Amino acid sequence: MPVSDPGFPSQHTTTTTVQTSSTVVETSIRYDPSYIRTLPGILKVVQIVLNLVGFICIQASGVFSYHSRGSWFDFVSMTAFWFTAILLALYLFHIVEKFYKIPWLKIEFVFCAVWTGLYLIAACVAVTFGVEAYIAAGFFGFCAMVAYGFDAFLKFKAIQNGQLAQGERVVNNQTTVRSMAY
Repeated sequence: MPVSDPGFPSQHTTTTTVQTSSTVVETSIRYDPSYIRTLPGILKVVQIVLNLVGFICIQASGVFSYHSRGSWFDFVSMTAFWFTAILLALYLFHIVEKFYKIPWLKIEFVFCAVWTGLYLIAACVAVTFGVEAYIAAGFFGFCAMVAYGFDAFLKFKAIQNGQLAQGERVVNNQTTVRSMAY
């Protein structure tokens, strides 16, 4: 009887995993209102509303609306309003899906992360001015900061997971197991 090596197993198993992915997108432009009922769609609508309400608060302050603090808040809120509204329209009409090779998630992540910081600054500056309309605008600015921060977090996680902004990426795993006896 042959003597086997006690440090070497008598059976060896080899596992091979092959991972393939395919992208499934429909490149036709079409209106799809169901996007608004998704979490990213709801976040965009909330962001648009918060941007607009904050802007209106600054404008309602009367003679103070042209103060540099108000102008800064208006710049932050209106730039975010238009960028987010355009993105919402692109998603509603599946234009993002048509141009799926553009890194939409990275663009949105950078925008949301930058606007989180800009809203922190704008809201702090507005609240410390001491005018009631500015304080109200600052409140909505802080709310927008949280919304953009949460959206940036979701975009970051989606980028890490290799997701598409719109459409589907299907990942298939095929595992082969071979056992060999010695």
